Amino acid sequence: MPTLPGTAPETQALFLLLNDALPQTQCTRCGFPDCASYAQAMAQGQAPINQCPPGGQAGIERLSKLTGLPAEPLNPAHGTEGPRRVAIIDEAWCIGCTLCIKACPTDAILGANKLMHTVIEPWCTGCELCIPVCPVDCIALENVTGDMTGWAAWSPDQAQTARTRYVNRQQRLIQEDAAHQRLMQAKAAQKLADLSAHTQGTEGAAGQAEMDRKRAIIEAALAKARSRAG
Repeated sequence: MPTLPGTAPETQALFLLLNDALPQTQCTRCGFPDCASYAQAMAQGQAPINQCPPGGQAGIERLSKLTGLPAEPLNPAHGTEGPRRVAIIDEAWCIGCTLCIKACPTDAILGANKLMHTVIEPWCTGCELCIPVCPVDCIALENVTGDMTGWAAWSPDQAQTARTRYVNRQQRLIQEDAAHQRLMQAKAAQKLADLSAHTQGTEGAAGQAEMDRKRAIIEAALAKARSRAG
Protein backbone atom coordinates (compact mmCIF):
# COMPACT_ATOMS: atom_id res chain seq x y z
CA MET A 1 0.00 0.00 0.00
CA PRO A 2 1.51 3.39 -0.98
CA THR A 3 2.19 5.89 1.78
CA LEU A 4 3.17 9.55 2.11
CA PRO A 5 5.92 9.73 4.73
CA GLY A 6 5.84 12.84 6.90
CA THR A 7 2.23 13.79 6.11
CA ALA A 8 -0.72 14.23 8.41
CA PRO A 9 -3.01 11.19 8.82
CA GLU A 10 -5.91 12.96 7.11
CA THR A 11 -3.72 13.76 4.08
CA GLN A 12 -2.57 10.15 3.93
CA ALA A 13 -6.17 8.94 4.11
CA LEU A 14 -7.25 11.33 1.35
CA PHE A 15 -4.34 10.24 -0.80
CA LEU A 16 -5.41 6.60 -0.56
CA LEU A 17 -9.01 7.46 -1.46
CA LEU A 18 -7.95 9.61 -4.42
CA ASN A 19 -5.57 6.96 -5.70
CA ASP A 20 -8.36 4.37 -5.50
CA ALA A 21 -10.61 6.72 -7.51
CA LEU A 22 -8.14 7.03 -10.41
CA PRO A 23 -8.27 4.59 -13.36
CA GLN A 24 -4.64 3.46 -12.87
CA THR A 25 -3.82 3.61 -16.58
CA GLN A 26 -0.44 5.15 -15.64
CA CYS A 27 -0.63 7.16 -18.86
CA THR A 28 1.13 10.29 -17.44
CA ARG A 29 -1.30 12.58 -19.31
CA CYS A 30 -2.14 14.25 -16.00
CA GLY A 31 1.40 15.62 -16.00
CA PHE A 32 2.65 13.25 -13.29
CA PRO A 33 4.74 10.05 -13.68
CA ASP A 34 1.94 7.77 -12.45
CA CYS A 35 -1.52 7.75 -10.88
CA ALA A 36 -0.18 7.63 -7.33
CA SER A 37 1.91 10.75 -7.90
CA TYR A 38 -1.14 12.61 -9.18
CA ALA A 39 -3.17 11.43 -6.19
CA GLN A 40 -0.41 12.66 -3.89
CA ALA A 41 -0.38 16.08 -5.52
CA MET A 42 -4.15 16.39 -5.23
CA ALA A 43 -4.14 15.28 -1.58
CA GLN A 44 -1.55 17.94 -0.81
CA GLY A 45 -3.46 20.62 -2.69
CA GLN A 46 -0.81 20.92 -5.38
CA ALA A 47 -2.86 19.82 -8.42
CA PRO A 48 -6.44 20.35 -9.65
CA ILE A 49 -8.82 17.40 -9.90
CA ASN A 50 -9.54 17.82 -13.64
CA GLN A 51 -6.34 16.50 -15.22
CA CYS A 52 -7.20 12.82 -15.89
CA PRO A 53 -8.53 12.14 -19.44
CA PRO A 54 -9.00 8.36 -18.92
CA GLY A 55 -11.26 9.00 -15.92
CA GLY A 56 -13.20 11.62 -17.85
CA GLN A 57 -15.95 13.74 -16.33
CA ALA A 58 -17.21 10.84 -14.24
CA GLY A 59 -13.73 10.57 -12.75
CA ILE A 60 -13.64 14.28 -11.98
CA GLU A 61 -16.97 13.95 -10.18
CA ARG A 62 -15.55 11.11 -8.10
CA LEU A 63 -12.58 13.24 -7.13
CA SER A 64 -14.88 16.19 -6.44
CA LYS A 65 -16.87 14.19 -3.88
CA LEU A 66 -13.67 13.16 -2.11
CA THR A 67 -12.07 16.60 -2.03
CA GLY A 68 -15.08 18.87 -1.81
CA LEU A 69 -13.78 20.80 -4.82
CA PRO A 70 -16.09 21.75 -7.70
CA ALA A 71 -16.31 19.28 -10.59
CA GLU A 72 -14.94 21.52 -13.32
CA PRO A 73 -14.64 20.29 -16.94
CA LEU A 74 -11.60 18.28 -17.96
CA ASN A 75 -8.64 20.54 -18.66
CA PRO A 76 -8.04 20.21 -22.43
CA ALA A 77 -4.33 20.80 -21.90
CA HIS A 78 -4.17 17.22 -20.63
CA GLY A 79 -6.17 15.63 -23.44
CA THR A 80 -9.78 14.77 -24.13
CA GLU A 81 -12.13 12.11 -22.82
CA GLY A 82 -12.60 9.23 -25.23
CA PRO A 83 -13.27 5.52 -25.59
CA ARG A 84 -10.81 3.00 -24.24
CA ARG A 85 -8.28 1.91 -26.80
CA VAL A 86 -5.74 -0.88 -26.80
CA ALA A 87 -2.43 -1.08 -28.62
CA ILE A 88 -2.14 -3.37 -31.62
CA ILE A 89 1.29 -4.26 -33.04
CA ASP A 90 1.68 -4.95 -36.75
CA GLU A 91 4.00 -7.91 -36.32
CA ALA A 92 4.95 -7.87 -40.00
CA TRP A 93 6.66 -4.51 -39.43
CA CYS A 94 7.93 -5.04 -35.88
CA ILE A 95 11.76 -5.17 -35.72
CA GLY A 96 11.95 -6.49 -32.14
CA CYS A 97 13.70 -3.42 -30.72
CA THR A 98 12.02 -3.87 -27.26
CA LEU A 99 11.51 -0.10 -26.83
CA CYS A 100 7.74 -0.56 -26.46
CA ILE A 101 8.30 -3.26 -23.85
CA LYS A 102 10.43 -0.86 -21.80
CA ALA A 103 7.79 1.87 -22.13
CA CYS A 104 4.76 -0.24 -21.15
CA PRO A 105 3.83 0.51 -17.52
CA THR A 106 1.93 -2.75 -17.00
CA ASP A 107 4.16 -5.26 -18.84
CA ALA A 108 1.37 -5.83 -21.35
CA ILE A 109 3.73 -6.39 -24.29
CA LEU A 110 5.26 -9.81 -24.80
CA GLY A 111 8.47 -10.26 -26.78
CA ALA A 112 12.25 -10.20 -26.69
CA ASN A 113 15.14 -8.54 -28.45
CA LYS A 114 14.99 -9.13 -32.23
CA LEU A 115 11.80 -11.17 -31.82
CA MET A 116 8.32 -10.01 -32.76
CA HIS A 117 6.25 -8.39 -30.01
CA THR A 118 2.56 -8.74 -29.28
CA VAL A 119 0.16 -6.98 -26.90
CA ILE A 120 -1.73 -8.91 -24.22
CA GLU A 121 -5.03 -7.06 -24.56
CA PRO A 122 -6.49 -7.58 -21.04
CA TRP A 123 -3.38 -5.96 -19.55
CA CYS A 124 -3.19 -2.99 -21.92
CA THR A 125 -4.48 0.25 -20.39
CA GLY A 126 -4.39 2.24 -23.63
CA CYS A 127 -1.83 4.58 -22.09
CA GLU A 128 -0.27 5.28 -25.52
CA LEU A 129 3.26 5.36 -24.08
CA CYS A 130 4.41 2.71 -26.57
CA ILE A 131 3.40 4.80 -29.60
CA PRO A 132 6.10 7.52 -29.63
CA VAL A 133 8.99 5.15 -28.87
CA CYS A 134 8.35 2.79 -31.80
CA PRO A 135 10.96 3.56 -34.49
CA VAL A 136 8.98 1.95 -37.32
CA ASP A 137 5.47 3.16 -36.42
CA CYS A 138 4.09 -0.36 -36.26
CA ILE A 139 1.78 0.24 -33.27
CA ALA A 140 -1.80 1.46 -33.63
CA LEU A 141 -4.58 2.06 -31.13
CA GLU A 142 -7.92 0.30 -31.58
CA ASN A 143 -11.19 1.45 -30.03
CA VAL A 144 -12.57 -1.41 -27.94
CA THR A 145 -15.45 0.31 -26.13
CA GLY A 146 -17.37 2.04 -28.91
CA ASP A 147 -19.11 5.17 -27.64
CA MET A 148 -18.40 4.43 -23.97
CA THR A 149 -15.83 6.78 -22.43
CA GLY A 150 -14.22 7.45 -19.05
CA TRP A 151 -15.33 5.12 -16.28
CA ALA A 152 -18.08 3.75 -18.50
CA ALA A 153 -15.29 2.22 -20.60
CA TRP A 154 -13.08 1.09 -17.71
CA SER A 155 -14.09 -1.03 -14.73
CA PRO A 156 -12.76 -0.96 -11.14
CA ASP A 157 -11.50 -4.52 -11.65
CA GLN A 158 -9.50 -3.42 -14.69
CA ALA A 159 -8.11 -0.49 -12.72
CA GLN A 160 -7.04 -2.80 -9.89
CA THR A 161 -5.38 -5.19 -12.34
CA ALA A 162 -3.51 -2.30 -13.94
CA ARG A 163 -2.36 -0.96 -10.57
CA THR A 164 -1.18 -4.39 -9.42
CA ARG A 165 0.75 -4.97 -12.62
CA TYR A 166 2.29 -1.49 -12.45
CA VAL A 167 3.41 -1.95 -8.85
CA ASN A 168 4.82 -5.40 -9.62
CA ARG A 169 6.71 -3.99 -12.60
CA GLN A 170 8.21 -1.19 -10.50
CA GLN A 171 9.36 -3.69 -7.90
CA ARG A 172 10.84 -5.92 -10.61
CA LEU A 173 12.77 -3.01 -12.12
CA ILE A 174 14.19 -2.13 -8.71
CA GLN A 175 15.28 -5.74 -8.15
CA GLU A 176 16.80 -5.98 -11.63
CA ASP A 177 18.72 -2.75 -11.11
CA ALA A 178 20.02 -3.95 -7.75
CA ALA A 179 21.13 -7.25 -9.30
CA HIS A 180 22.87 -5.35 -12.11
CA GLN A 181 24.67 -3.13 -9.60
CA ARG A 182 25.83 -6.17 -7.64
CA LEU A 183 27.21 -7.67 -10.85
CA MET A 184 29.02 -4.42 -11.69
CA GLN A 185 30.33 -4.31 -8.14
CA ALA A 186 31.77 -7.82 -8.44
CA LYS A 187 33.44 -7.00 -11.77
CA ALA A 188 34.91 -3.78 -10.42
CA ALA A 189 36.23 -5.52 -7.32
CA GLN A 190 37.85 -8.19 -9.50
CA LYS A 191 39.60 -5.57 -11.63
CA LEU A 192 40.70 -3.66 -8.54
CA ALA A 193 42.23 -6.80 -7.06
CA ASP A 194 44.30 -7.38 -10.18
CA LEU A 195 44.86 -3.79 -11.29
CA SER A 196 48.42 -4.28 -12.49
CA ALA A 197 47.30 -6.91 -15.00
CA HIS A 198 44.89 -4.40 -16.52
CA THR A 199 47.46 -1.58 -16.75
CA GLN A 200 50.14 -1.60 -19.42
CA GLY A 201 53.49 -0.04 -18.63
CA THR A 202 53.19 -0.02 -14.85
CA GLU A 203 56.90 0.67 -14.32
CA GLY A 204 58.09 4.01 -12.98
CA ALA A 205 56.24 7.12 -11.86
CA ALA A 206 54.10 7.32 -14.99
CA GLY A 207 52.95 3.74 -14.56
CA GLN A 208 52.15 4.31 -10.90
CA ALA A 209 50.19 7.44 -11.78
CA GLU A 210 48.16 5.50 -14.33
CA MET A 211 47.42 2.78 -11.79
CA ASP A 212 46.37 5.39 -9.23
CA ARG A 213 44.05 6.99 -11.81
CA LYS A 214 42.43 3.67 -12.66
CA ARG A 215 42.14 2.76 -8.99
CA ALA A 216 40.31 6.00 -8.25
CA ILE A 217 37.90 5.38 -11.14
CA ILE A 218 37.20 1.80 -10.09
CA GLU A 219 36.77 2.72 -6.43
CA ALA A 220 34.29 5.43 -7.40
CA ALA A 221 32.38 2.92 -9.53
CA LEU A 222 32.39 0.47 -6.63
CA ALA A 223 31.01 3.06 -4.23
CA LYS A 224 28.25 3.95 -6.68
CA ALA A 225 27.35 0.29 -7.28
CA ARG A 226 27.25 -0.41 -3.52
CA SER A 227 24.96 2.53 -2.85
CA ARG A 228 22.53 1.56 -5.63
CA ALA A 229 22.56 -2.14 -4.73
CA GLY A 230 21.65 -1.31 -1.15
